[in-house]
Amino acid sequence: MDKYSFLNTAHTSFFSELYDKYLQNPDSVEPSWRAFFQGFDFGMESSLEELDISGDDRVTSVINGREVEMPESLQKEFQVIRLIDGYRSRGHLFTRTNPVRERRQYVPSLEIENFGLTKADLGTVFNAGDIIGIGPSTLEAIISHLTRIYCDAIGVEYMYIRKPERVKWIQDWINVNDNHPDFNADRKKHILKKLNQAVSFEGFLHTKYVGQKRFSLEGNESLIPGLDAIVERAAEMGVEQFVMGMAHRGRLNVLTNIFGKSAKDIFSEFDGKDYEQEIFDGDVKYHLGWTSDRMSDNGNKIKMNIAPNPSHLETVGAVVEGIARAKQDANFADNFSKVLPIVVHGDAAIAGQGLVYEVVQMANLDGYKTGGTIHIVVNNQIGFTTNYLDARSSTYCTDVAKVTLSPVLHVNADDAEAVVHASLFALEYRMRFERDVFIDLLGYRKYGHNEGDEPRFTQPKLYKAIAKHKNPRDIYAEKLISEGVIDDGYVSELEKQYKEALEEKLEDSRKEDKTVITPFMADEWKGFSNVREWEMMDAVDTKFDKKKLTAIAKTITELPEGKKFLRKVEKLVRDRKKMFFETDKLDWAMGELLAYGTLLEEGFGVRMSGQDVERGTFSHRHAVMKVEESEEEVLLLNHLSDKQGRFQIYNSLLSEYGVVGFDYGYAMANPNTLTIWEAQFGDFSNGAQIMIDQYISAAEDKWKLQNGLVMLLPHGYEGQGAEHSSARMERYLQLCAKDNMYIADVTTPAQMFHILRRQMKANFRKPLIIFTPKSLLRHPKAVSSADDLANGAFKEVIDDEGADKKKVKSLVFCTGKFYYDLLAAREELNRNDVALVRVEQLFPLPEQKMKEITAKYKNANDVVWAQEEPRNMGAWSHIMMHYAEAGSFRVASRRFYAAPAAGSSVRSKARHQQVIDYVFDKTKDNMTKPKKK
Repeated sequence: MDKYSFLNTAHTSFFSELYDKYLQNPDSVEPSWRAFFQGFDFGMESSLEELDISGDDRVTSVINGREVEMPESLQKEFQVIRLIDGYRSRGHLFTRTNPVRERRQYVPSLEIENFGLTKADLGTVFNAGDIIGIGPSTLEAIISHLTRIYCDAIGVEYMYIRKPERVKWIQDWINVNDNHPDFNADRKKHILKKLNQAVSFEGFLHTKYVGQKRFSLEGNESLIPGLDAIVERAAEMGVEQFVMGMAHRGRLNVLTNIFGKSAKDIFSEFDGKDYEQEIFDGDVKYHLGWTSDRMSDNGNKIKMNIAPNPSHLETVGAVVEGIARAKQDANFADNFSKVLPIVVHGDAAIAGQGLVYEVVQMANLDGYKTGGTIHIVVNNQIGFTTNYLDARSSTYCTDVAKVTLSPVLHVNADDAEAVVHASLFALEYRMRFERDVFIDLLGYRKYGHNEGDEPRFTQPKLYKAIAKHKNPRDIYAEKLISEGVIDDGYVSELEKQYKEALEEKLEDSRKEDKTVITPFMADEWKGFSNVREWEMMDAVDTKFDKKKLTAIAKTITELPEGKKFLRKVEKLVRDRKKMFFETDKLDWAMGELLAYGTLLEEGFGVRMSGQDVERGTFSHRHAVMKVEESEEEVLLLNHLSDKQGRFQIYNSLLSEYGVVGFDYGYAMANPNTLTIWEAQFGDFSNGAQIMIDQYISAAEDKWKLQNGLVMLLPHGYEGQGAEHSSARMERYLQLCAKDNMYIADVTTPAQMFHILRRQMKANFRKPLIIFTPKSLLRHPKAVSSADDLANGAFKEVIDDEGADKKKVKSLVFCTGKFYYDLLAAREELNRNDVALVRVEQLFPLPEQKMKEITAKYKNANDVVWAQEEPRNMGAWSHIMMHYAEAGSFRVASRRFYAAPAAGSSVRSKARHQQVIDYVFDKTKDNMTKPKKK
């Protein structure tokens, strides 16, 4: 025992600190001490299991095979530290955070007996009090302190965080005043004022618009003072812009009482008036976005943005992150903290929607990080009619936060001061560590899902309790009256003044006949026009000075000296140099990279993201070169000139929905950056279908939002099976209407060059979907000259310039890569009576140009639409809807199929050949259905 005699003489506070450190991070403790503590833990657990911890019983620590008896005083200190650790790790399970339900019971509890302590120890002073900031204290005082910190109106989850400095910061922050606020009378009155606004606004709408959907905030009104506290304090800390996303519940309240939208405008939307703008269909009031300037109480000007959102829950979260990153890149590249994203979730949605996980996984990635997001859950414990026990398997709806080791604060929404306190914690954590933080605001929903539902059908007991429950304003007012901060008439006067102001706004609203929708982020979109479909067809000058083009080509075809690259990379760059400066035959990648280079030279930014985009899925792009030994990244496009725009390209996480949402948001906030998302294979965009349906195709019509996002979707039938052939162009084409987007299936590098330049050189923005090739990336005939790039233009339709118009009997319209398959067959068959015309832009469809080309072929008595896709896919149905003359076309396509292509490459090639054969010989009807057996 002599070897361990120091245990009897050393000060227990030393061991307390060391053991506490060990419990939080065992690897931070010196190995011999770690072994000692592991032995103690083993002995402690064994003793507890045998229930022999009482009186003078001792715990022994097994070290190096020897039992070491521990002094009782030290043993008790360690047991108290384990108790402290228990509160830190599990205290959140035993809080008073649910205003209307009894909490589930969890075992083991935090009773002292579970830690080897007894009631006889309550009066004993323990040095362990030092580690929670109260100094040596009795066990009773330590427990009281821990209960107030961890088990009152705020439950804190953070002990899974692996960074000791973050854990210590959190502990220091919540140890102050036992994790309770200490607001002065003026601050308390301000909180009450914001609570009154939240409660009175909902009450006013409830009486004036009986039965109308408004998705009220009632039951979670303390969100308003919480958000208000974040905005005010953030402005003091230097935040200049807020970007917020939230679904329906509480949105109108937030718009009025946080973002400053006039109640008059909201009342106009409730009255269902028509819109002042004729070329705008609008959306329901609780989907609309808003931008405003707010002056903080200290005179700081803050730009406030709340993004428009569809009914598809959580979609807006990805968009908000993209908007925030675009603003950061454009204005605060050296200090992301200047732009603060806030995402408000519903409890059922954050647990149930996979997009939340995708967005959370982006949080710390170079291409998508935004310096930390504050996530607030408006938790009303029910999803439409589904109880929370049926809505998730996890303990909390916020458990996704643990993916990024983000702290979570569970807060009783009835305790307004606790909500504000937690909100300030979240802000300060985000600003200090540039990481995500979550607030779970636990309240209830006063009415049914949309005020017209009867919630007692499915939750009779819960809604019986809710009917008797006071709102958070009245609860807080009673507290302030008891404290002597306000008198009995204070709240009624506040309510009277606020409602009188609302009555005035309502009267003003009803004097106007139409609703005016304020543009979202108007400052970013100054100088851009709204255009109609026919204006989308106007030519845009996309030429570029050839000398400057040559200089760009030189820069991107020379690797930096003194750095060693893979031989394949060196050869690739030599080949690119040769194709521009010797053969004048530029391939697809060269045309694309030169398009980016010319835009960068003109001051535009270029951002591309997607799976494997840096080198390209088909290893064609190589926009990022890696130094062989160090893996240093070299982006030649960022070395063009001193005044060029910035080229950013990021391999994304394996996400479509989240990343497309992010890039759409980025393009929304930065129209002067060419923003591109590329799918690994075209039909992988199916994973982002909600973004395509709700935003890309419809946002301008619903929310008056322009957006220039480009989607590159590899498409083409090369015998690679159902999932690697079709980008499902029929789906995009079905979504096309009026003037909502461009759809193209281009066939040459020059066409790619000019359509990308057109996207930025036009004075408007529309989403652009390009069905890009795979086999054409290296096809010997899919090449263009430097002059085609410098002095050319985008052609919506490409006529068959080599055809003898008088000899042509069959005029074939086609699109994309299939043109080259038909061209090869025509050459093999030596058929000079067939002309092949490429429709490069599918929407808006160049009808007039198609008619003009058709008129040139006066002897053509057979007009064909040819496509490699099945009849029920591809562009054929779109051509029929938008081109009246298509009714007389002969159609060459695969038969109707459920899957885009056969899994067997042999079968796929056979079907492909049948279509080609039918193009050139109409007697070979490839649409004959198989006979029934």
